[in-house]
Amino acid sequence: MKEEVLAQLPLPATAGPLEASATVHRTASANGDIVWHVWGELAAGDLPLVLFHGGSGSWMHWIRNIADLVAAGRQVWAVDLPGFGDSAAPEVGSDADAIIEPLCESMRELFGLQQCDLVGFSFGGMTAGMLLAAHPELARQLVLVGAPAMGVVPKRQFELKAWRHLPPEKQLDVHRFNLGALMLSDHSLIEGEALQVHVANVVRDRMQRRRLAHTDILARSLPQVMCPVHAIYGAQDALYKEWITALEQAYAATAPDFRGFALVPDCGHWVQFERPKAFLDALLAALKDGERA
Repeated sequence: MKEEVLAQLPLPATAGPLEASATVHRTASANGDIVWHVWGELAAGDLPLVLFHGGSGSWMHWIRNIADLVAAGRQVWAVDLPGFGDSAAPEVGSDADAIIEPLCESMRELFGLQQCDLVGFSFGGMTAGMLLAAHPELARQLVLVGAPAMGVVPKRQFELKAWRHLPPEKQLDVHRFNLGALMLSDHSLIEGEALQVHVANVVRDRMQRRRLAHTDILARSLPQVMCPVHAIYGAQDALYKEWITALEQAYAATAPDFRGFALVPDCGHWVQFERPKAFLDALLAALKDGERA
């Protein structure tokens, strides 16, 4: 078998200091550790803010948001989901349903009976909804960011290009294309930090046969999620395009305590990277609202 040769880029200049400032926690799973990075102190009476990244991602999907959330007074826990980043793959399976129980066990080991405020981006949002449908006691509230699987899109709105079979010099061109096709509406942001984060993430993806994001699994999970639910999307999210107008009603019809839907203008799927200040405002507003019974 031909050995896979993957293109590499240096990490963004911000990644090293940010990672060095984190406390790293590891919990054991069947195939190895689940890895968490933690920033900030837990204020009296507050709950941990837990971040789930998107598909083919890692904690670095939040690279432009962590410092601002800590400055806002939150203790941030960013996991590398099983099979992504530095976390071991699950024992069986290659999709979100395979990582629900390992995640639950990891969170119970770290937090005990304490709840968290849970924020999930894209695949991580779908995963968070499925997790809370099975284990609603884990979170006080749920914020879904660019989440798929809401059952409103009649067909896939984009196609990504394969890259692993290509020589390294060709792989980077495909990574640029895929970032523009799915993640970012402002293509001027592709070069530099976004490309560096993306390459560092995708070369460590061991969950490459994911299919649930193209179903309605999140919409079918939300009726079992009883905590407050908010949704935040980029107005030009490539997952939905013109179908994004149907999302708010889909959430209202499926989440028993649906609190609000925020569309961030002038950005695409990776909303927290493309418009970090607008995203921060929307997220903090959602989290404040979700604290109300």
